[in-house]
Amino acid sequence: MASDEIGTMAAANSETSWFCCGPGWGPCNSAGGGSCGNCRSGSYHTAWPNASAECWAITRPDRCGNNLTRRGCGHTFYVKHLCGTKEIAVRIADCGPDTDRWCGERRCCGGKCATDRLLDLTPAAFSAIGDLSAGLIPVTFRS
Repeated sequence: MASDEIGTMAAANSETSWFCCGPGWGPCNSAGGGSCGNCRSGSYHTAWPNASAECWAITRPDRCGNNLTRRGCGHTFYVKHLCGTKEIAVRIADCGPDTDRWCGERRCCGGKCATDRLLDLTPAAFSAIGDLSAGLIPVTFRS
């Protein structure tokens, strides 16, 4: 285990959207394999804005006040819709989202809210906890 993979991360709330990668699946045509090379739309994968120094330089979550722990390819997060009960495990397979593009963006459900996009999920993962047609949902995640 790399030194940047040691330790746990407390639960945090975030918006999440979905993205396509790898072979065509569901609503997705074929796309690249993500920054980790193994991303698949039909798998429970996620993009994380601090998967590497190069990724951080693109996504800049710090510009939204988010100081995120470095977690590399293959790291597992546990994600749950803020208004749901099902929790899923997802593995980092790409860099993203471009958090600084959506600073302050907010989604709520049942009086529970999340701000800033800190995760992108593949369609398989997103649809396990929400409706793809929603586009964005508020989630809680932990490591």
